Amino acid sequence: MAETYFDDLETRSADAREAAQLEALNAQLARVGHAPVADLAGLAQLPVMRKSDLTKLQKEQPPFGGINVSNITHVFQSPGPIYEPGGSSHDWFRMGRFLHAAGLDAHDIVQNCFGYHLTPAGHMFESGARAVGAKVLPAGVGQTELQVTAARDIGTTAYAGTPDYLKIILEKADEMGVSLGITKAAVGGGALFPSLRQYYTDRGISCLQCYATADVGNIAYESAAMEGMILDEGVIVEIVTPGTGNPVAEGEVGEVVVTTLNADYPLIRFATGDLSAIMAGASPCGRTNRRIKGWMGRADQTTKIKGMFVRPEQVAALVAHHDEITKARVVASRASEQDVMTVHIESAGGDAEVYGHSVAQLLKLKGQIVIVEPGSLPKDGLVIEDQRSYD
Repeated sequence: MAETYFDDLETRSADAREAAQLEALNAQLARVGHAPVADLAGLAQLPVMRKSDLTKLQKEQPPFGGINVSNITHVFQSPGPIYEPGGSSHDWFRMGRFLHAAGLDAHDIVQNCFGYHLTPAGHMFESGARAVGAKVLPAGVGQTELQVTAARDIGTTAYAGTPDYLKIILEKADEMGVSLGITKAAVGGGALFPSLRQYYTDRGISCLQCYATADVGNIAYESAAMEGMILDEGVIVEIVTPGTGNPVAEGEVGEVVVTTLNADYPLIRFATGDLSAIMAGASPCGRTNRRIKGWMGRADQTTKIKGMFVRPEQVAALVAHHDEITKARVVASRASEQDVMTVHIESAGGDAEVYGHSVAQLLKLKGQIVIVEPGSLPKDGLVIEDQRSYD
């Protein structure tokens, strides 16, 4: 079957794209009070905004840090806390482009298993489903048996959610003796490991992933070619030396910095904290925008586990919460194609169950608790260790 595209923007020439993005960028700069730039390379002269900067600004000028937002219908809260605006205009988060590339269309019923509570992921994918004409079951997270029943009863054909959770639904369906008709999956919020993608392929499910954040929406996405991730048409992406705003040479690994061209929420040079690299050439699928190699880790120790970020300051808060804890270390690993969070706690005494409650409260995730003797954790500066393999 011939490749189809979401719109003509995906196949325009590099010169046409650069000219259009420069015009949109200068309009954004005018909205935030910056002088125009002569070319896209001029972005490198502007300051980088980090999440810590945005958090500070939001405390000073709630809820959005004094950024001039417009046409906003939702306010979301992500861990930090940090607040993000959302709009209801057509494909506001730009997820439709990804869902189209994943093969979703008006014939599909999408079981949207991203959360709808506080965080924006559920709304992001729902807006994308509307953009491609698909119907949505707003399933959210959890209640797996009900998820299976609903998928069977309404004839779900596509899944949207974190990479791991679809496997849980499928295994529950097997346990219940239920046959499901899911043949497409559009995932995000965590790494899609090759073995897990193969598991879905073996079950007749085409699974593609996107790279998106709550702050800027979709950044890049896979197509059926599955060679890197194609940059979204509504953002300008730079790869810079971590901790700086200096672009690296093409092909080198660095921090992903995003400028959104959404006039409703102008974020200029927003540092994601994620690592990636620009790939040479264009995708074999015919889309002409640049590609990145996908998510390649974090520029700091912040790590995404089960679709949620765990930050060093959250681990520090756990240590401060209990007088007897001298040190803690979060370890992210994999078991049965699912993320596992283990929290190693240095303590001369203490109750693992009590620590478990504190972990759930402060890190916003449940984890396995391992109590170790004071002084036994490695003295390597790590408070979050990611042992997962991304090869």
